[in-house]
Amino acid sequence: MLPSDTQNSIQALLENSIDPTVIGKRVGVHRNTVNRYANKWMHNRIRKSGDKPSIVAKSTRRYIKRQVFTGYLKTAKDVQMKLEEIGHPMSYQSAINVLHAVEIYAEIKKKKPLLTEKHKKARLAWAKKHQYWTVHDWRRVIFSGETKINIWGPDGCKYYWKKKRDRLHPHHIDVIPGYACQDYNGAMNSELYQEILTTSLKDTMEYYDLNWETSVFQHDNDPKHRSKPTTQWMKDSVMVCIDDWPSQSPDPNPIEHVWHHLKLKLSM
Repeated sequence: MLPSDTQNSIQALLENSIDPTVIGKRVGVHRNTVNRYANKWMHNRIRKSGDKPSIVAKSTRRYIKRQVFTGYLKTAKDVQMKLEEIGHPMSYQSAINVLHAVEIYAEIKKKKPLLTEKHKKARLAWAKKHQYWTVHDWRRVIFSGETKINIWGPDGCKYYWKKKRDRLHPHHIDVIPGYACQDYNGAMNSELYQEILTTSLKDTMEYYDLNWETSVFQHDNDPKHRSKPTTQWMKDSVMVCIDDWPSQSPDPNPIEHVWHHLKLKLSM
């Protein structure tokens, strides 16, 4: 039995969420002794997966929860460092356990286009306009698209914190950026785009024996696709285009599946 003043000191330090190892060094007793008294006095304890217990008071857990949802602590590593800073040295997994204790979980951000109400209405209107197109109509369409391919590794996954039963919110989404392409001299412009159409597109159509005048070319609303020089090039080339492709709509374009398979092959 420890002297009452020592017990009082241990209890006071425990109530201030000080780690048992730190308390033991301060009052001159083994940490197991501190843990024994902690088990006696405190019932809302979070233990590590190993033998060494860790005491994190409710107030500390609430503090960590606020710090996470206000964005001050962005990762589990940040949480681990903050807990160590306030007297709770623990493993990375134990820091995750603290987050789970307050029902905070990490989820991978969903990659989706950023759709406004205007975008949604335009997509619906476009779908209704083309709902009676036949298989023959769609077989005439040449779909185009641009993508980014990493040769030296991926960009990585992005995560967000959520409560256990949270629904998906806009800030949980990793917005797909606008389509872009870049050559050695800089970003693609309408002149370079026209050059690609003149060479690569025409060569591809000739290879597959596609009729230039009866085919329909699809491209999105990128400024270089809609510029006056490109529009004039289309007219001069007698190229029929889908001119009303809705903004932020990569998903209806089947070429996205081609990019997916290409990236899988390159990653093997």
